[in-house]
Amino acid sequence: MTMGSGENITSILHEDRKFPPTAEFTAQANISSEAQYQEMWQRAKDDPAGFWGELANANLDWFKPYDKVFEGVMPNTKWFTGGTLNAAYNCLDRHLTTWRKNKAAIIWEGEPGETRVLTYQDLHREVCKFANVLKQLGVQTGDRVTIYMPLVPELAIAMLACARIGAAHSIIFGGFSAEAVADRNNDAKARVVITADGGWRRGKEVPLKKAVDESLAKSPTVEKVVVLKRVGWPVSMVPDRDYWWHDLMQDASSDCDPVEVDSEHPLFILYTSGSTGKPKGVMHTTAGYLLGTMMTSKWVFDLKEEDTYWCTADIGWITGHSYVTYGPLLNGATVMMYEGAPNWPDEGRFWEIIEKYKVSIFYTAPTAIRAFMKWGDQWPNKFDLSSLRLLGSVGEPINPEAWMWYHRVIGLERCPIVDTWWQTETGAIMMSPLPGITPTKPGSCTRPLPGVVPDIVSKSGQSLPDNAGGLLVMRQSWPSMLRTLYGDHDRFLSTYFGEIEGLYFAGDGARRDTDGYYWIMGRVDDVLNVAGHRLSTMEVESALVSHPSVAEAAVVGFPHEIKGEGIACFVTLRTGDGNDSLKQTLIAHVRKTIGALATPDVIKFTAALPKTRSGKIMRRLLRDIAAGREQAGDTSTLEDLSVLAKLRESDE
Repeated sequence: MTMGSGENITSILHEDRKFPPTAEFTAQANISSEAQYQEMWQRAKDDPAGFWGELANANLDWFKPYDKVFEGVMPNTKWFTGGTLNAAYNCLDRHLTTWRKNKAAIIWEGEPGETRVLTYQDLHREVCKFANVLKQLGVQTGDRVTIYMPLVPELAIAMLACARIGAAHSIIFGGFSAEAVADRNNDAKARVVITADGGWRRGKEVPLKKAVDESLAKSPTVEKVVVLKRVGWPVSMVPDRDYWWHDLMQDASSDCDPVEVDSEHPLFILYTSGSTGKPKGVMHTTAGYLLGTMMTSKWVFDLKEEDTYWCTADIGWITGHSYVTYGPLLNGATVMMYEGAPNWPDEGRFWEIIEKYKVSIFYTAPTAIRAFMKWGDQWPNKFDLSSLRLLGSVGEPINPEAWMWYHRVIGLERCPIVDTWWQTETGAIMMSPLPGITPTKPGSCTRPLPGVVPDIVSKSGQSLPDNAGGLLVMRQSWPSMLRTLYGDHDRFLSTYFGEIEGLYFAGDGARRDTDGYYWIMGRVDDVLNVAGHRLSTMEVESALVSHPSVAEAAVVGFPHEIKGEGIACFVTLRTGDGNDSLKQTLIAHVRKTIGALATPDVIKFTAALPKTRSGKIMRRLLRDIAAGREQAGDTSTLEDLSVLAKLRESDE
């Protein structure tokens, strides 16, 4: 497809390898036949009220049954109207009447090496106590509470305590600046901030309380601060404003009835970076979000009672909300939680944890997988990874080369890989292999889950044929979708429903192949217009990473007087420094792999790429560098500002 025939995206990546699940895995899988999947998917599409209603009755505990499964049409849909329930009750209390009360809910390891295990009974007790602490501080149902903590069990305790009393939590990743914390406090009008004296990251102390103190100079709505003693160094405590977690918890009662909230009651706000300077406060409500995360955890990760499940995301991201806390705990699973960096004190830390705790399900990001590749096979090879039975990928599209390494070195060619596509806004996984039945293709998130009705369309909203790249949209509402952007419903409507009327579009380009498998081609913002062809940056990146010298690559367009847009490639090598000879080799490799159309114009070697703290490459900033522009927009999610400075220096 070319620009002239519309506004479609040309796909130049071809991947034909297929990996069916093993007979052993299929025999025990939660969804174990193609017919079962097809029946579920068709029913959810044709009779969403019947499909989701049955699941809601069977899987959630309600205080008052709902009147209707859903009302309205996108973008203004409501789910399970009239029903009341409580998120913390569903994650904890209902397990206490079963043998699970003494089952490990959270196994935690701190970066320095301490270990704690909280059973469901332990977690319930701590959540009830902290919910009473919040009430004592004046927090009421409907209030917003900011949580800015390291990845410790108290972070999960704090969020579930908010849910228990019907206060919406707004969790901010512990690497954000004081400025970012203030912005989010003010947007949510938070009354209380929960933080820690600090956290650990690569052996260094992260000064969280100091950042909160700075943020409060610009956060007029915040009245109280609760501080967890994590690292033990001195911090300033303001009388009548700042309180130690342990002091407040000492005499708190462990009896706290869960507040009965409406199915559409706000559960949390989570801020994502916007292309403008203002972050977006994605708001999720209670019942639909809980059902979406619970069912997708069961279907996609094939959760079993005996699993030790480890999602490596920080709870500060949507992946941590949905697949560290809510989804697994709703299912009564055992969750592994690790505080620190994957390469501290050395590059074997993740694999050591898998061996030590016999982790069976491992869910991580492509950017981490590419880092593992760069560090070398010798690290995972030192450890016994035989406990693993399922691997997952989340975040950016995974390139086939990284997928194959993950399959071979970590999965030992026997673990299914669930490559999941979803977003902060969708709340739960939308497309993924089902590990017992779906033959996987490296780099494809395969097919939609039941209840997900995607399409590939042109800018005018016309459905496109197989293998034509276009805009990925949703044609039907689903329970866990965001309901609004907090305090800005107009921005919600224009951002997600302004492109194509009546359809949800959140910015990704994709294509569907002849097997009905979906291939995410990256953000539409990242599409290149080269000599009349619209090309996906992700496909060029995949070609670069398939070269043995390359660990990671980011590709962006820049103004080109002949072709309209040129292709600039930022490349991180596995070892050593780049030179002109390697540049020519990589250019030839891309031409050979995907064709002359995708020939790079510029290749820059860099020790690191600008990434968000959740590991996504910030291509918007690279586009500015490639075009010689000053940075614009929101950079609050950038992990390391010095990366930008170094890239600019290399440009001069």
